[in-house]
Amino acid sequence: MPTFVDRVILHASAGDGGHGCASIRREKFKPLGGPDGGNGGRGGDVALVVDPDTTTLLAFHHAPHRRGTSGKPGQGSNRNGADGDDMVLPVPDGTVVKAADGTVLADLVGAGAKYVVARGGRGGLGNAAIASPRRKAPGFALLGEPGEAVDVVLELMTVADVALVGFPNAGKSSLVAALSAAKPKIADYPFTTLIPNLGVVEAGDTRFTVADVPGLVRGASEGRGLGLEFLRHVERCAALVHVIDCANAEVDRDPVSDFEAIEAELAAYNETDIGGVPLHERPRLVALNKVDVPDARELADIVQPEIEARGLKVFQISTATHEGLRELLFAMAELVEQARAQRPVEEATRVVLRPKAVDDAGFTVVREDERYVVRGERPERWIKQTDFSNDEAVGYLADRLNRLGVEDALAKAGAQPGDEVVVGDVSFDFEPGILAGPEHRIGPRGSDARLDGR
Repeated sequence: MPTFVDRVILHASAGDGGHGCASIRREKFKPLGGPDGGNGGRGGDVALVVDPDTTTLLAFHHAPHRRGTSGKPGQGSNRNGADGDDMVLPVPDGTVVKAADGTVLADLVGAGAKYVVARGGRGGLGNAAIASPRRKAPGFALLGEPGEAVDVVLELMTVADVALVGFPNAGKSSLVAALSAAKPKIADYPFTTLIPNLGVVEAGDTRFTVADVPGLVRGASEGRGLGLEFLRHVERCAALVHVIDCANAEVDRDPVSDFEAIEAELAAYNETDIGGVPLHERPRLVALNKVDVPDARELADIVQPEIEARGLKVFQISTATHEGLRELLFAMAELVEQARAQRPVEEATRVVLRPKAVDDAGFTVVREDERYVVRGERPERWIKQTDFSNDEAVGYLADRLNRLGVEDALAKAGAQPGDEVVVGDVSFDFEPGILAGPEHRIGPRGSDARLDGR
């Protein structure tokens, strides 16, 4: 049973809007009380909010389907339905929200950061809200809109200032334990660290976090070993520290080859980086570990000049005796301070208004095969709000589409009487001869004479 999960698929469904109510006020001595149907309530959203006390996506691994509460329907006497409750889901700091195709939708960093994954449907209007001087007592109400249903990928990228990179058993966990109060699991077998460990350290007036993430092997950028599970947690870090085992007894490994292998994996992973400075180009330090072992110290003395010739600072350390840790700690703090100084100063939030063009009709008409397809937010929303079992509601839809200019646009596109027209998931025959407007509606409530025989 997993205890740490850093990638899940979330199936989010927002609540549906409540239906509007079609009601006529009836009181003694008031035979013409008029419409008094209330509006339906809004459906609840599904939102993600960063919670500092949440450190894993495990909750979504066990329950990937989440749904907001639907709004309540309106009632008579102008009583509006209650809004649905929003479902607020806590996520760890550093959660990235992606679409199914990999597009980044949101990058949630900082306590309280919020992103609405699925928006609840609007509540339908009651007949009291639809009434007008020409349509005094509508015999219908609008339906509530269905809530959005989306599938998104949640990925956790550790939020830390410095990442420790290196082969398994290089001493990364021991280094975090020596520098901070963190107590990561430490053992003498490979892949002891299976989840990222964060430690908070201080060097003078600088306070920063260090991440000990799963060990690296050759081919990690292609998914070998813990592969991408490791590299994903390095992307946010401003600086890297190579932790190299100088006491390793394997015949096919040495400190220089280990360093080159890690650098190669960082460079290869850059091809899939979502942005920012490539991993292999970020500020880096090298820590030659376990110099408390005599043979390891001799080896460190040999390889240090070779690595320094590549322009990197090298420190000989021992997590067992704490030798060299102070020097390494202040060097790490210096890189962190430099990275923080280069961050752009946050400006006051500006609201950018982008008004629509004066000739933007809000919809388009496209001919596909032998039919005409109308696309646009408002026409498609109106289709969802219409009760097609009520002829008066269908006539009201025809009036709205006509006022929007859909009929004229269809005629300009070449539509002829009898041609199939599709709006949303509804199709109908194009009949431009039907008169529009409530003044042409003749008949009892719930009916429309213009639709007789059709």
